[in-house]
Amino acid sequence: MTAPLQLNDVHKRYGAVQALGGVSLQVHAGELVALLGASGAGKSTVFRCLSGLARPDSGAVYVHGQRIDSLRGSALRAARRGIGLVFQQHNLIGRLSAIDNVLLARLAGTPLWRVLVRRFAHADRQRALGVLDQVGLLDKAYVRADALSGGQQQRVAIARVLAQQGGVLLADEPVASLDPESAARVMDTLREIAHRHGIAVLCSLHQVDFARSHADRLVGLRGGQVVFEGAPGQLDRPTQDALYAAARVQQPAAPVPPVPSVPDERRVSPPAFSPPLP
Repeated sequence: MTAPLQLNDVHKRYGAVQALGGVSLQVHAGELVALLGASGAGKSTVFRCLSGLARPDSGAVYVHGQRIDSLRGSALRAARRGIGLVFQQHNLIGRLSAIDNVLLARLAGTPLWRVLVRRFAHADRQRALGVLDQVGLLDKAYVRADALSGGQQQRVAIARVLAQQGGVLLADEPVASLDPESAARVMDTLREIAHRHGIAVLCSLHQVDFARSHADRLVGLRGGQVVFEGAPGQLDRPTQDALYAAARVQQPAAPVPPVPSVPDERRVSPPAFSPPLP
């Protein structure tokens, strides 16, 4: 069975800097894989290639069996709608309620007039309430996003991804800005999404303890190459130390173009799906 997320011998350079040097990895349905490595190891470039935001110089990138690095225009945009993205920044619109932020995931299939007046179809609203329930925030559905805690906001962002019904989820440092208790709750949510709903989840982390306690498999990057892959119990202390200590002798990190962020909500009408993709 083909893995929903797959990189085959992917190479990517930014000028003279090698960001990825022959990376191959797979994430299967129902699996949470944690991507580890120091800053500049290549984690963000992996995510950009999988989401179609960057094209590899060589190799192949597959999402749901479709070679995404060969797509262009409307075909690429359609493929991206099947990819859920969660970032360290929650990318919510603060003045909107939790449910309205989740409903932004349904913009692509919603008539413009419904978007303008925020009158989404009953089925979409029920789906939004359902995914908020799945992340433990049903009681916060009509609370403004800017009144929620950081951990709650991140779970709203995860609920928005579930509303896309995409089948794969890329979480780039999703708990980096959270306190330990909130971070643990977010990681619990990601693991439950993978196991209960059969979603392929790739999560980049700096917190090795969370990777050990929540991931099914670990992949370690150093200098743009996979230097470790295995079960959490197989990552011993010397390997872990080498994975991060190497950052002090590696070349400077590749410049990574910024991920588009939500425009100033005062200039947006109607609010755009967050985070927008080109």
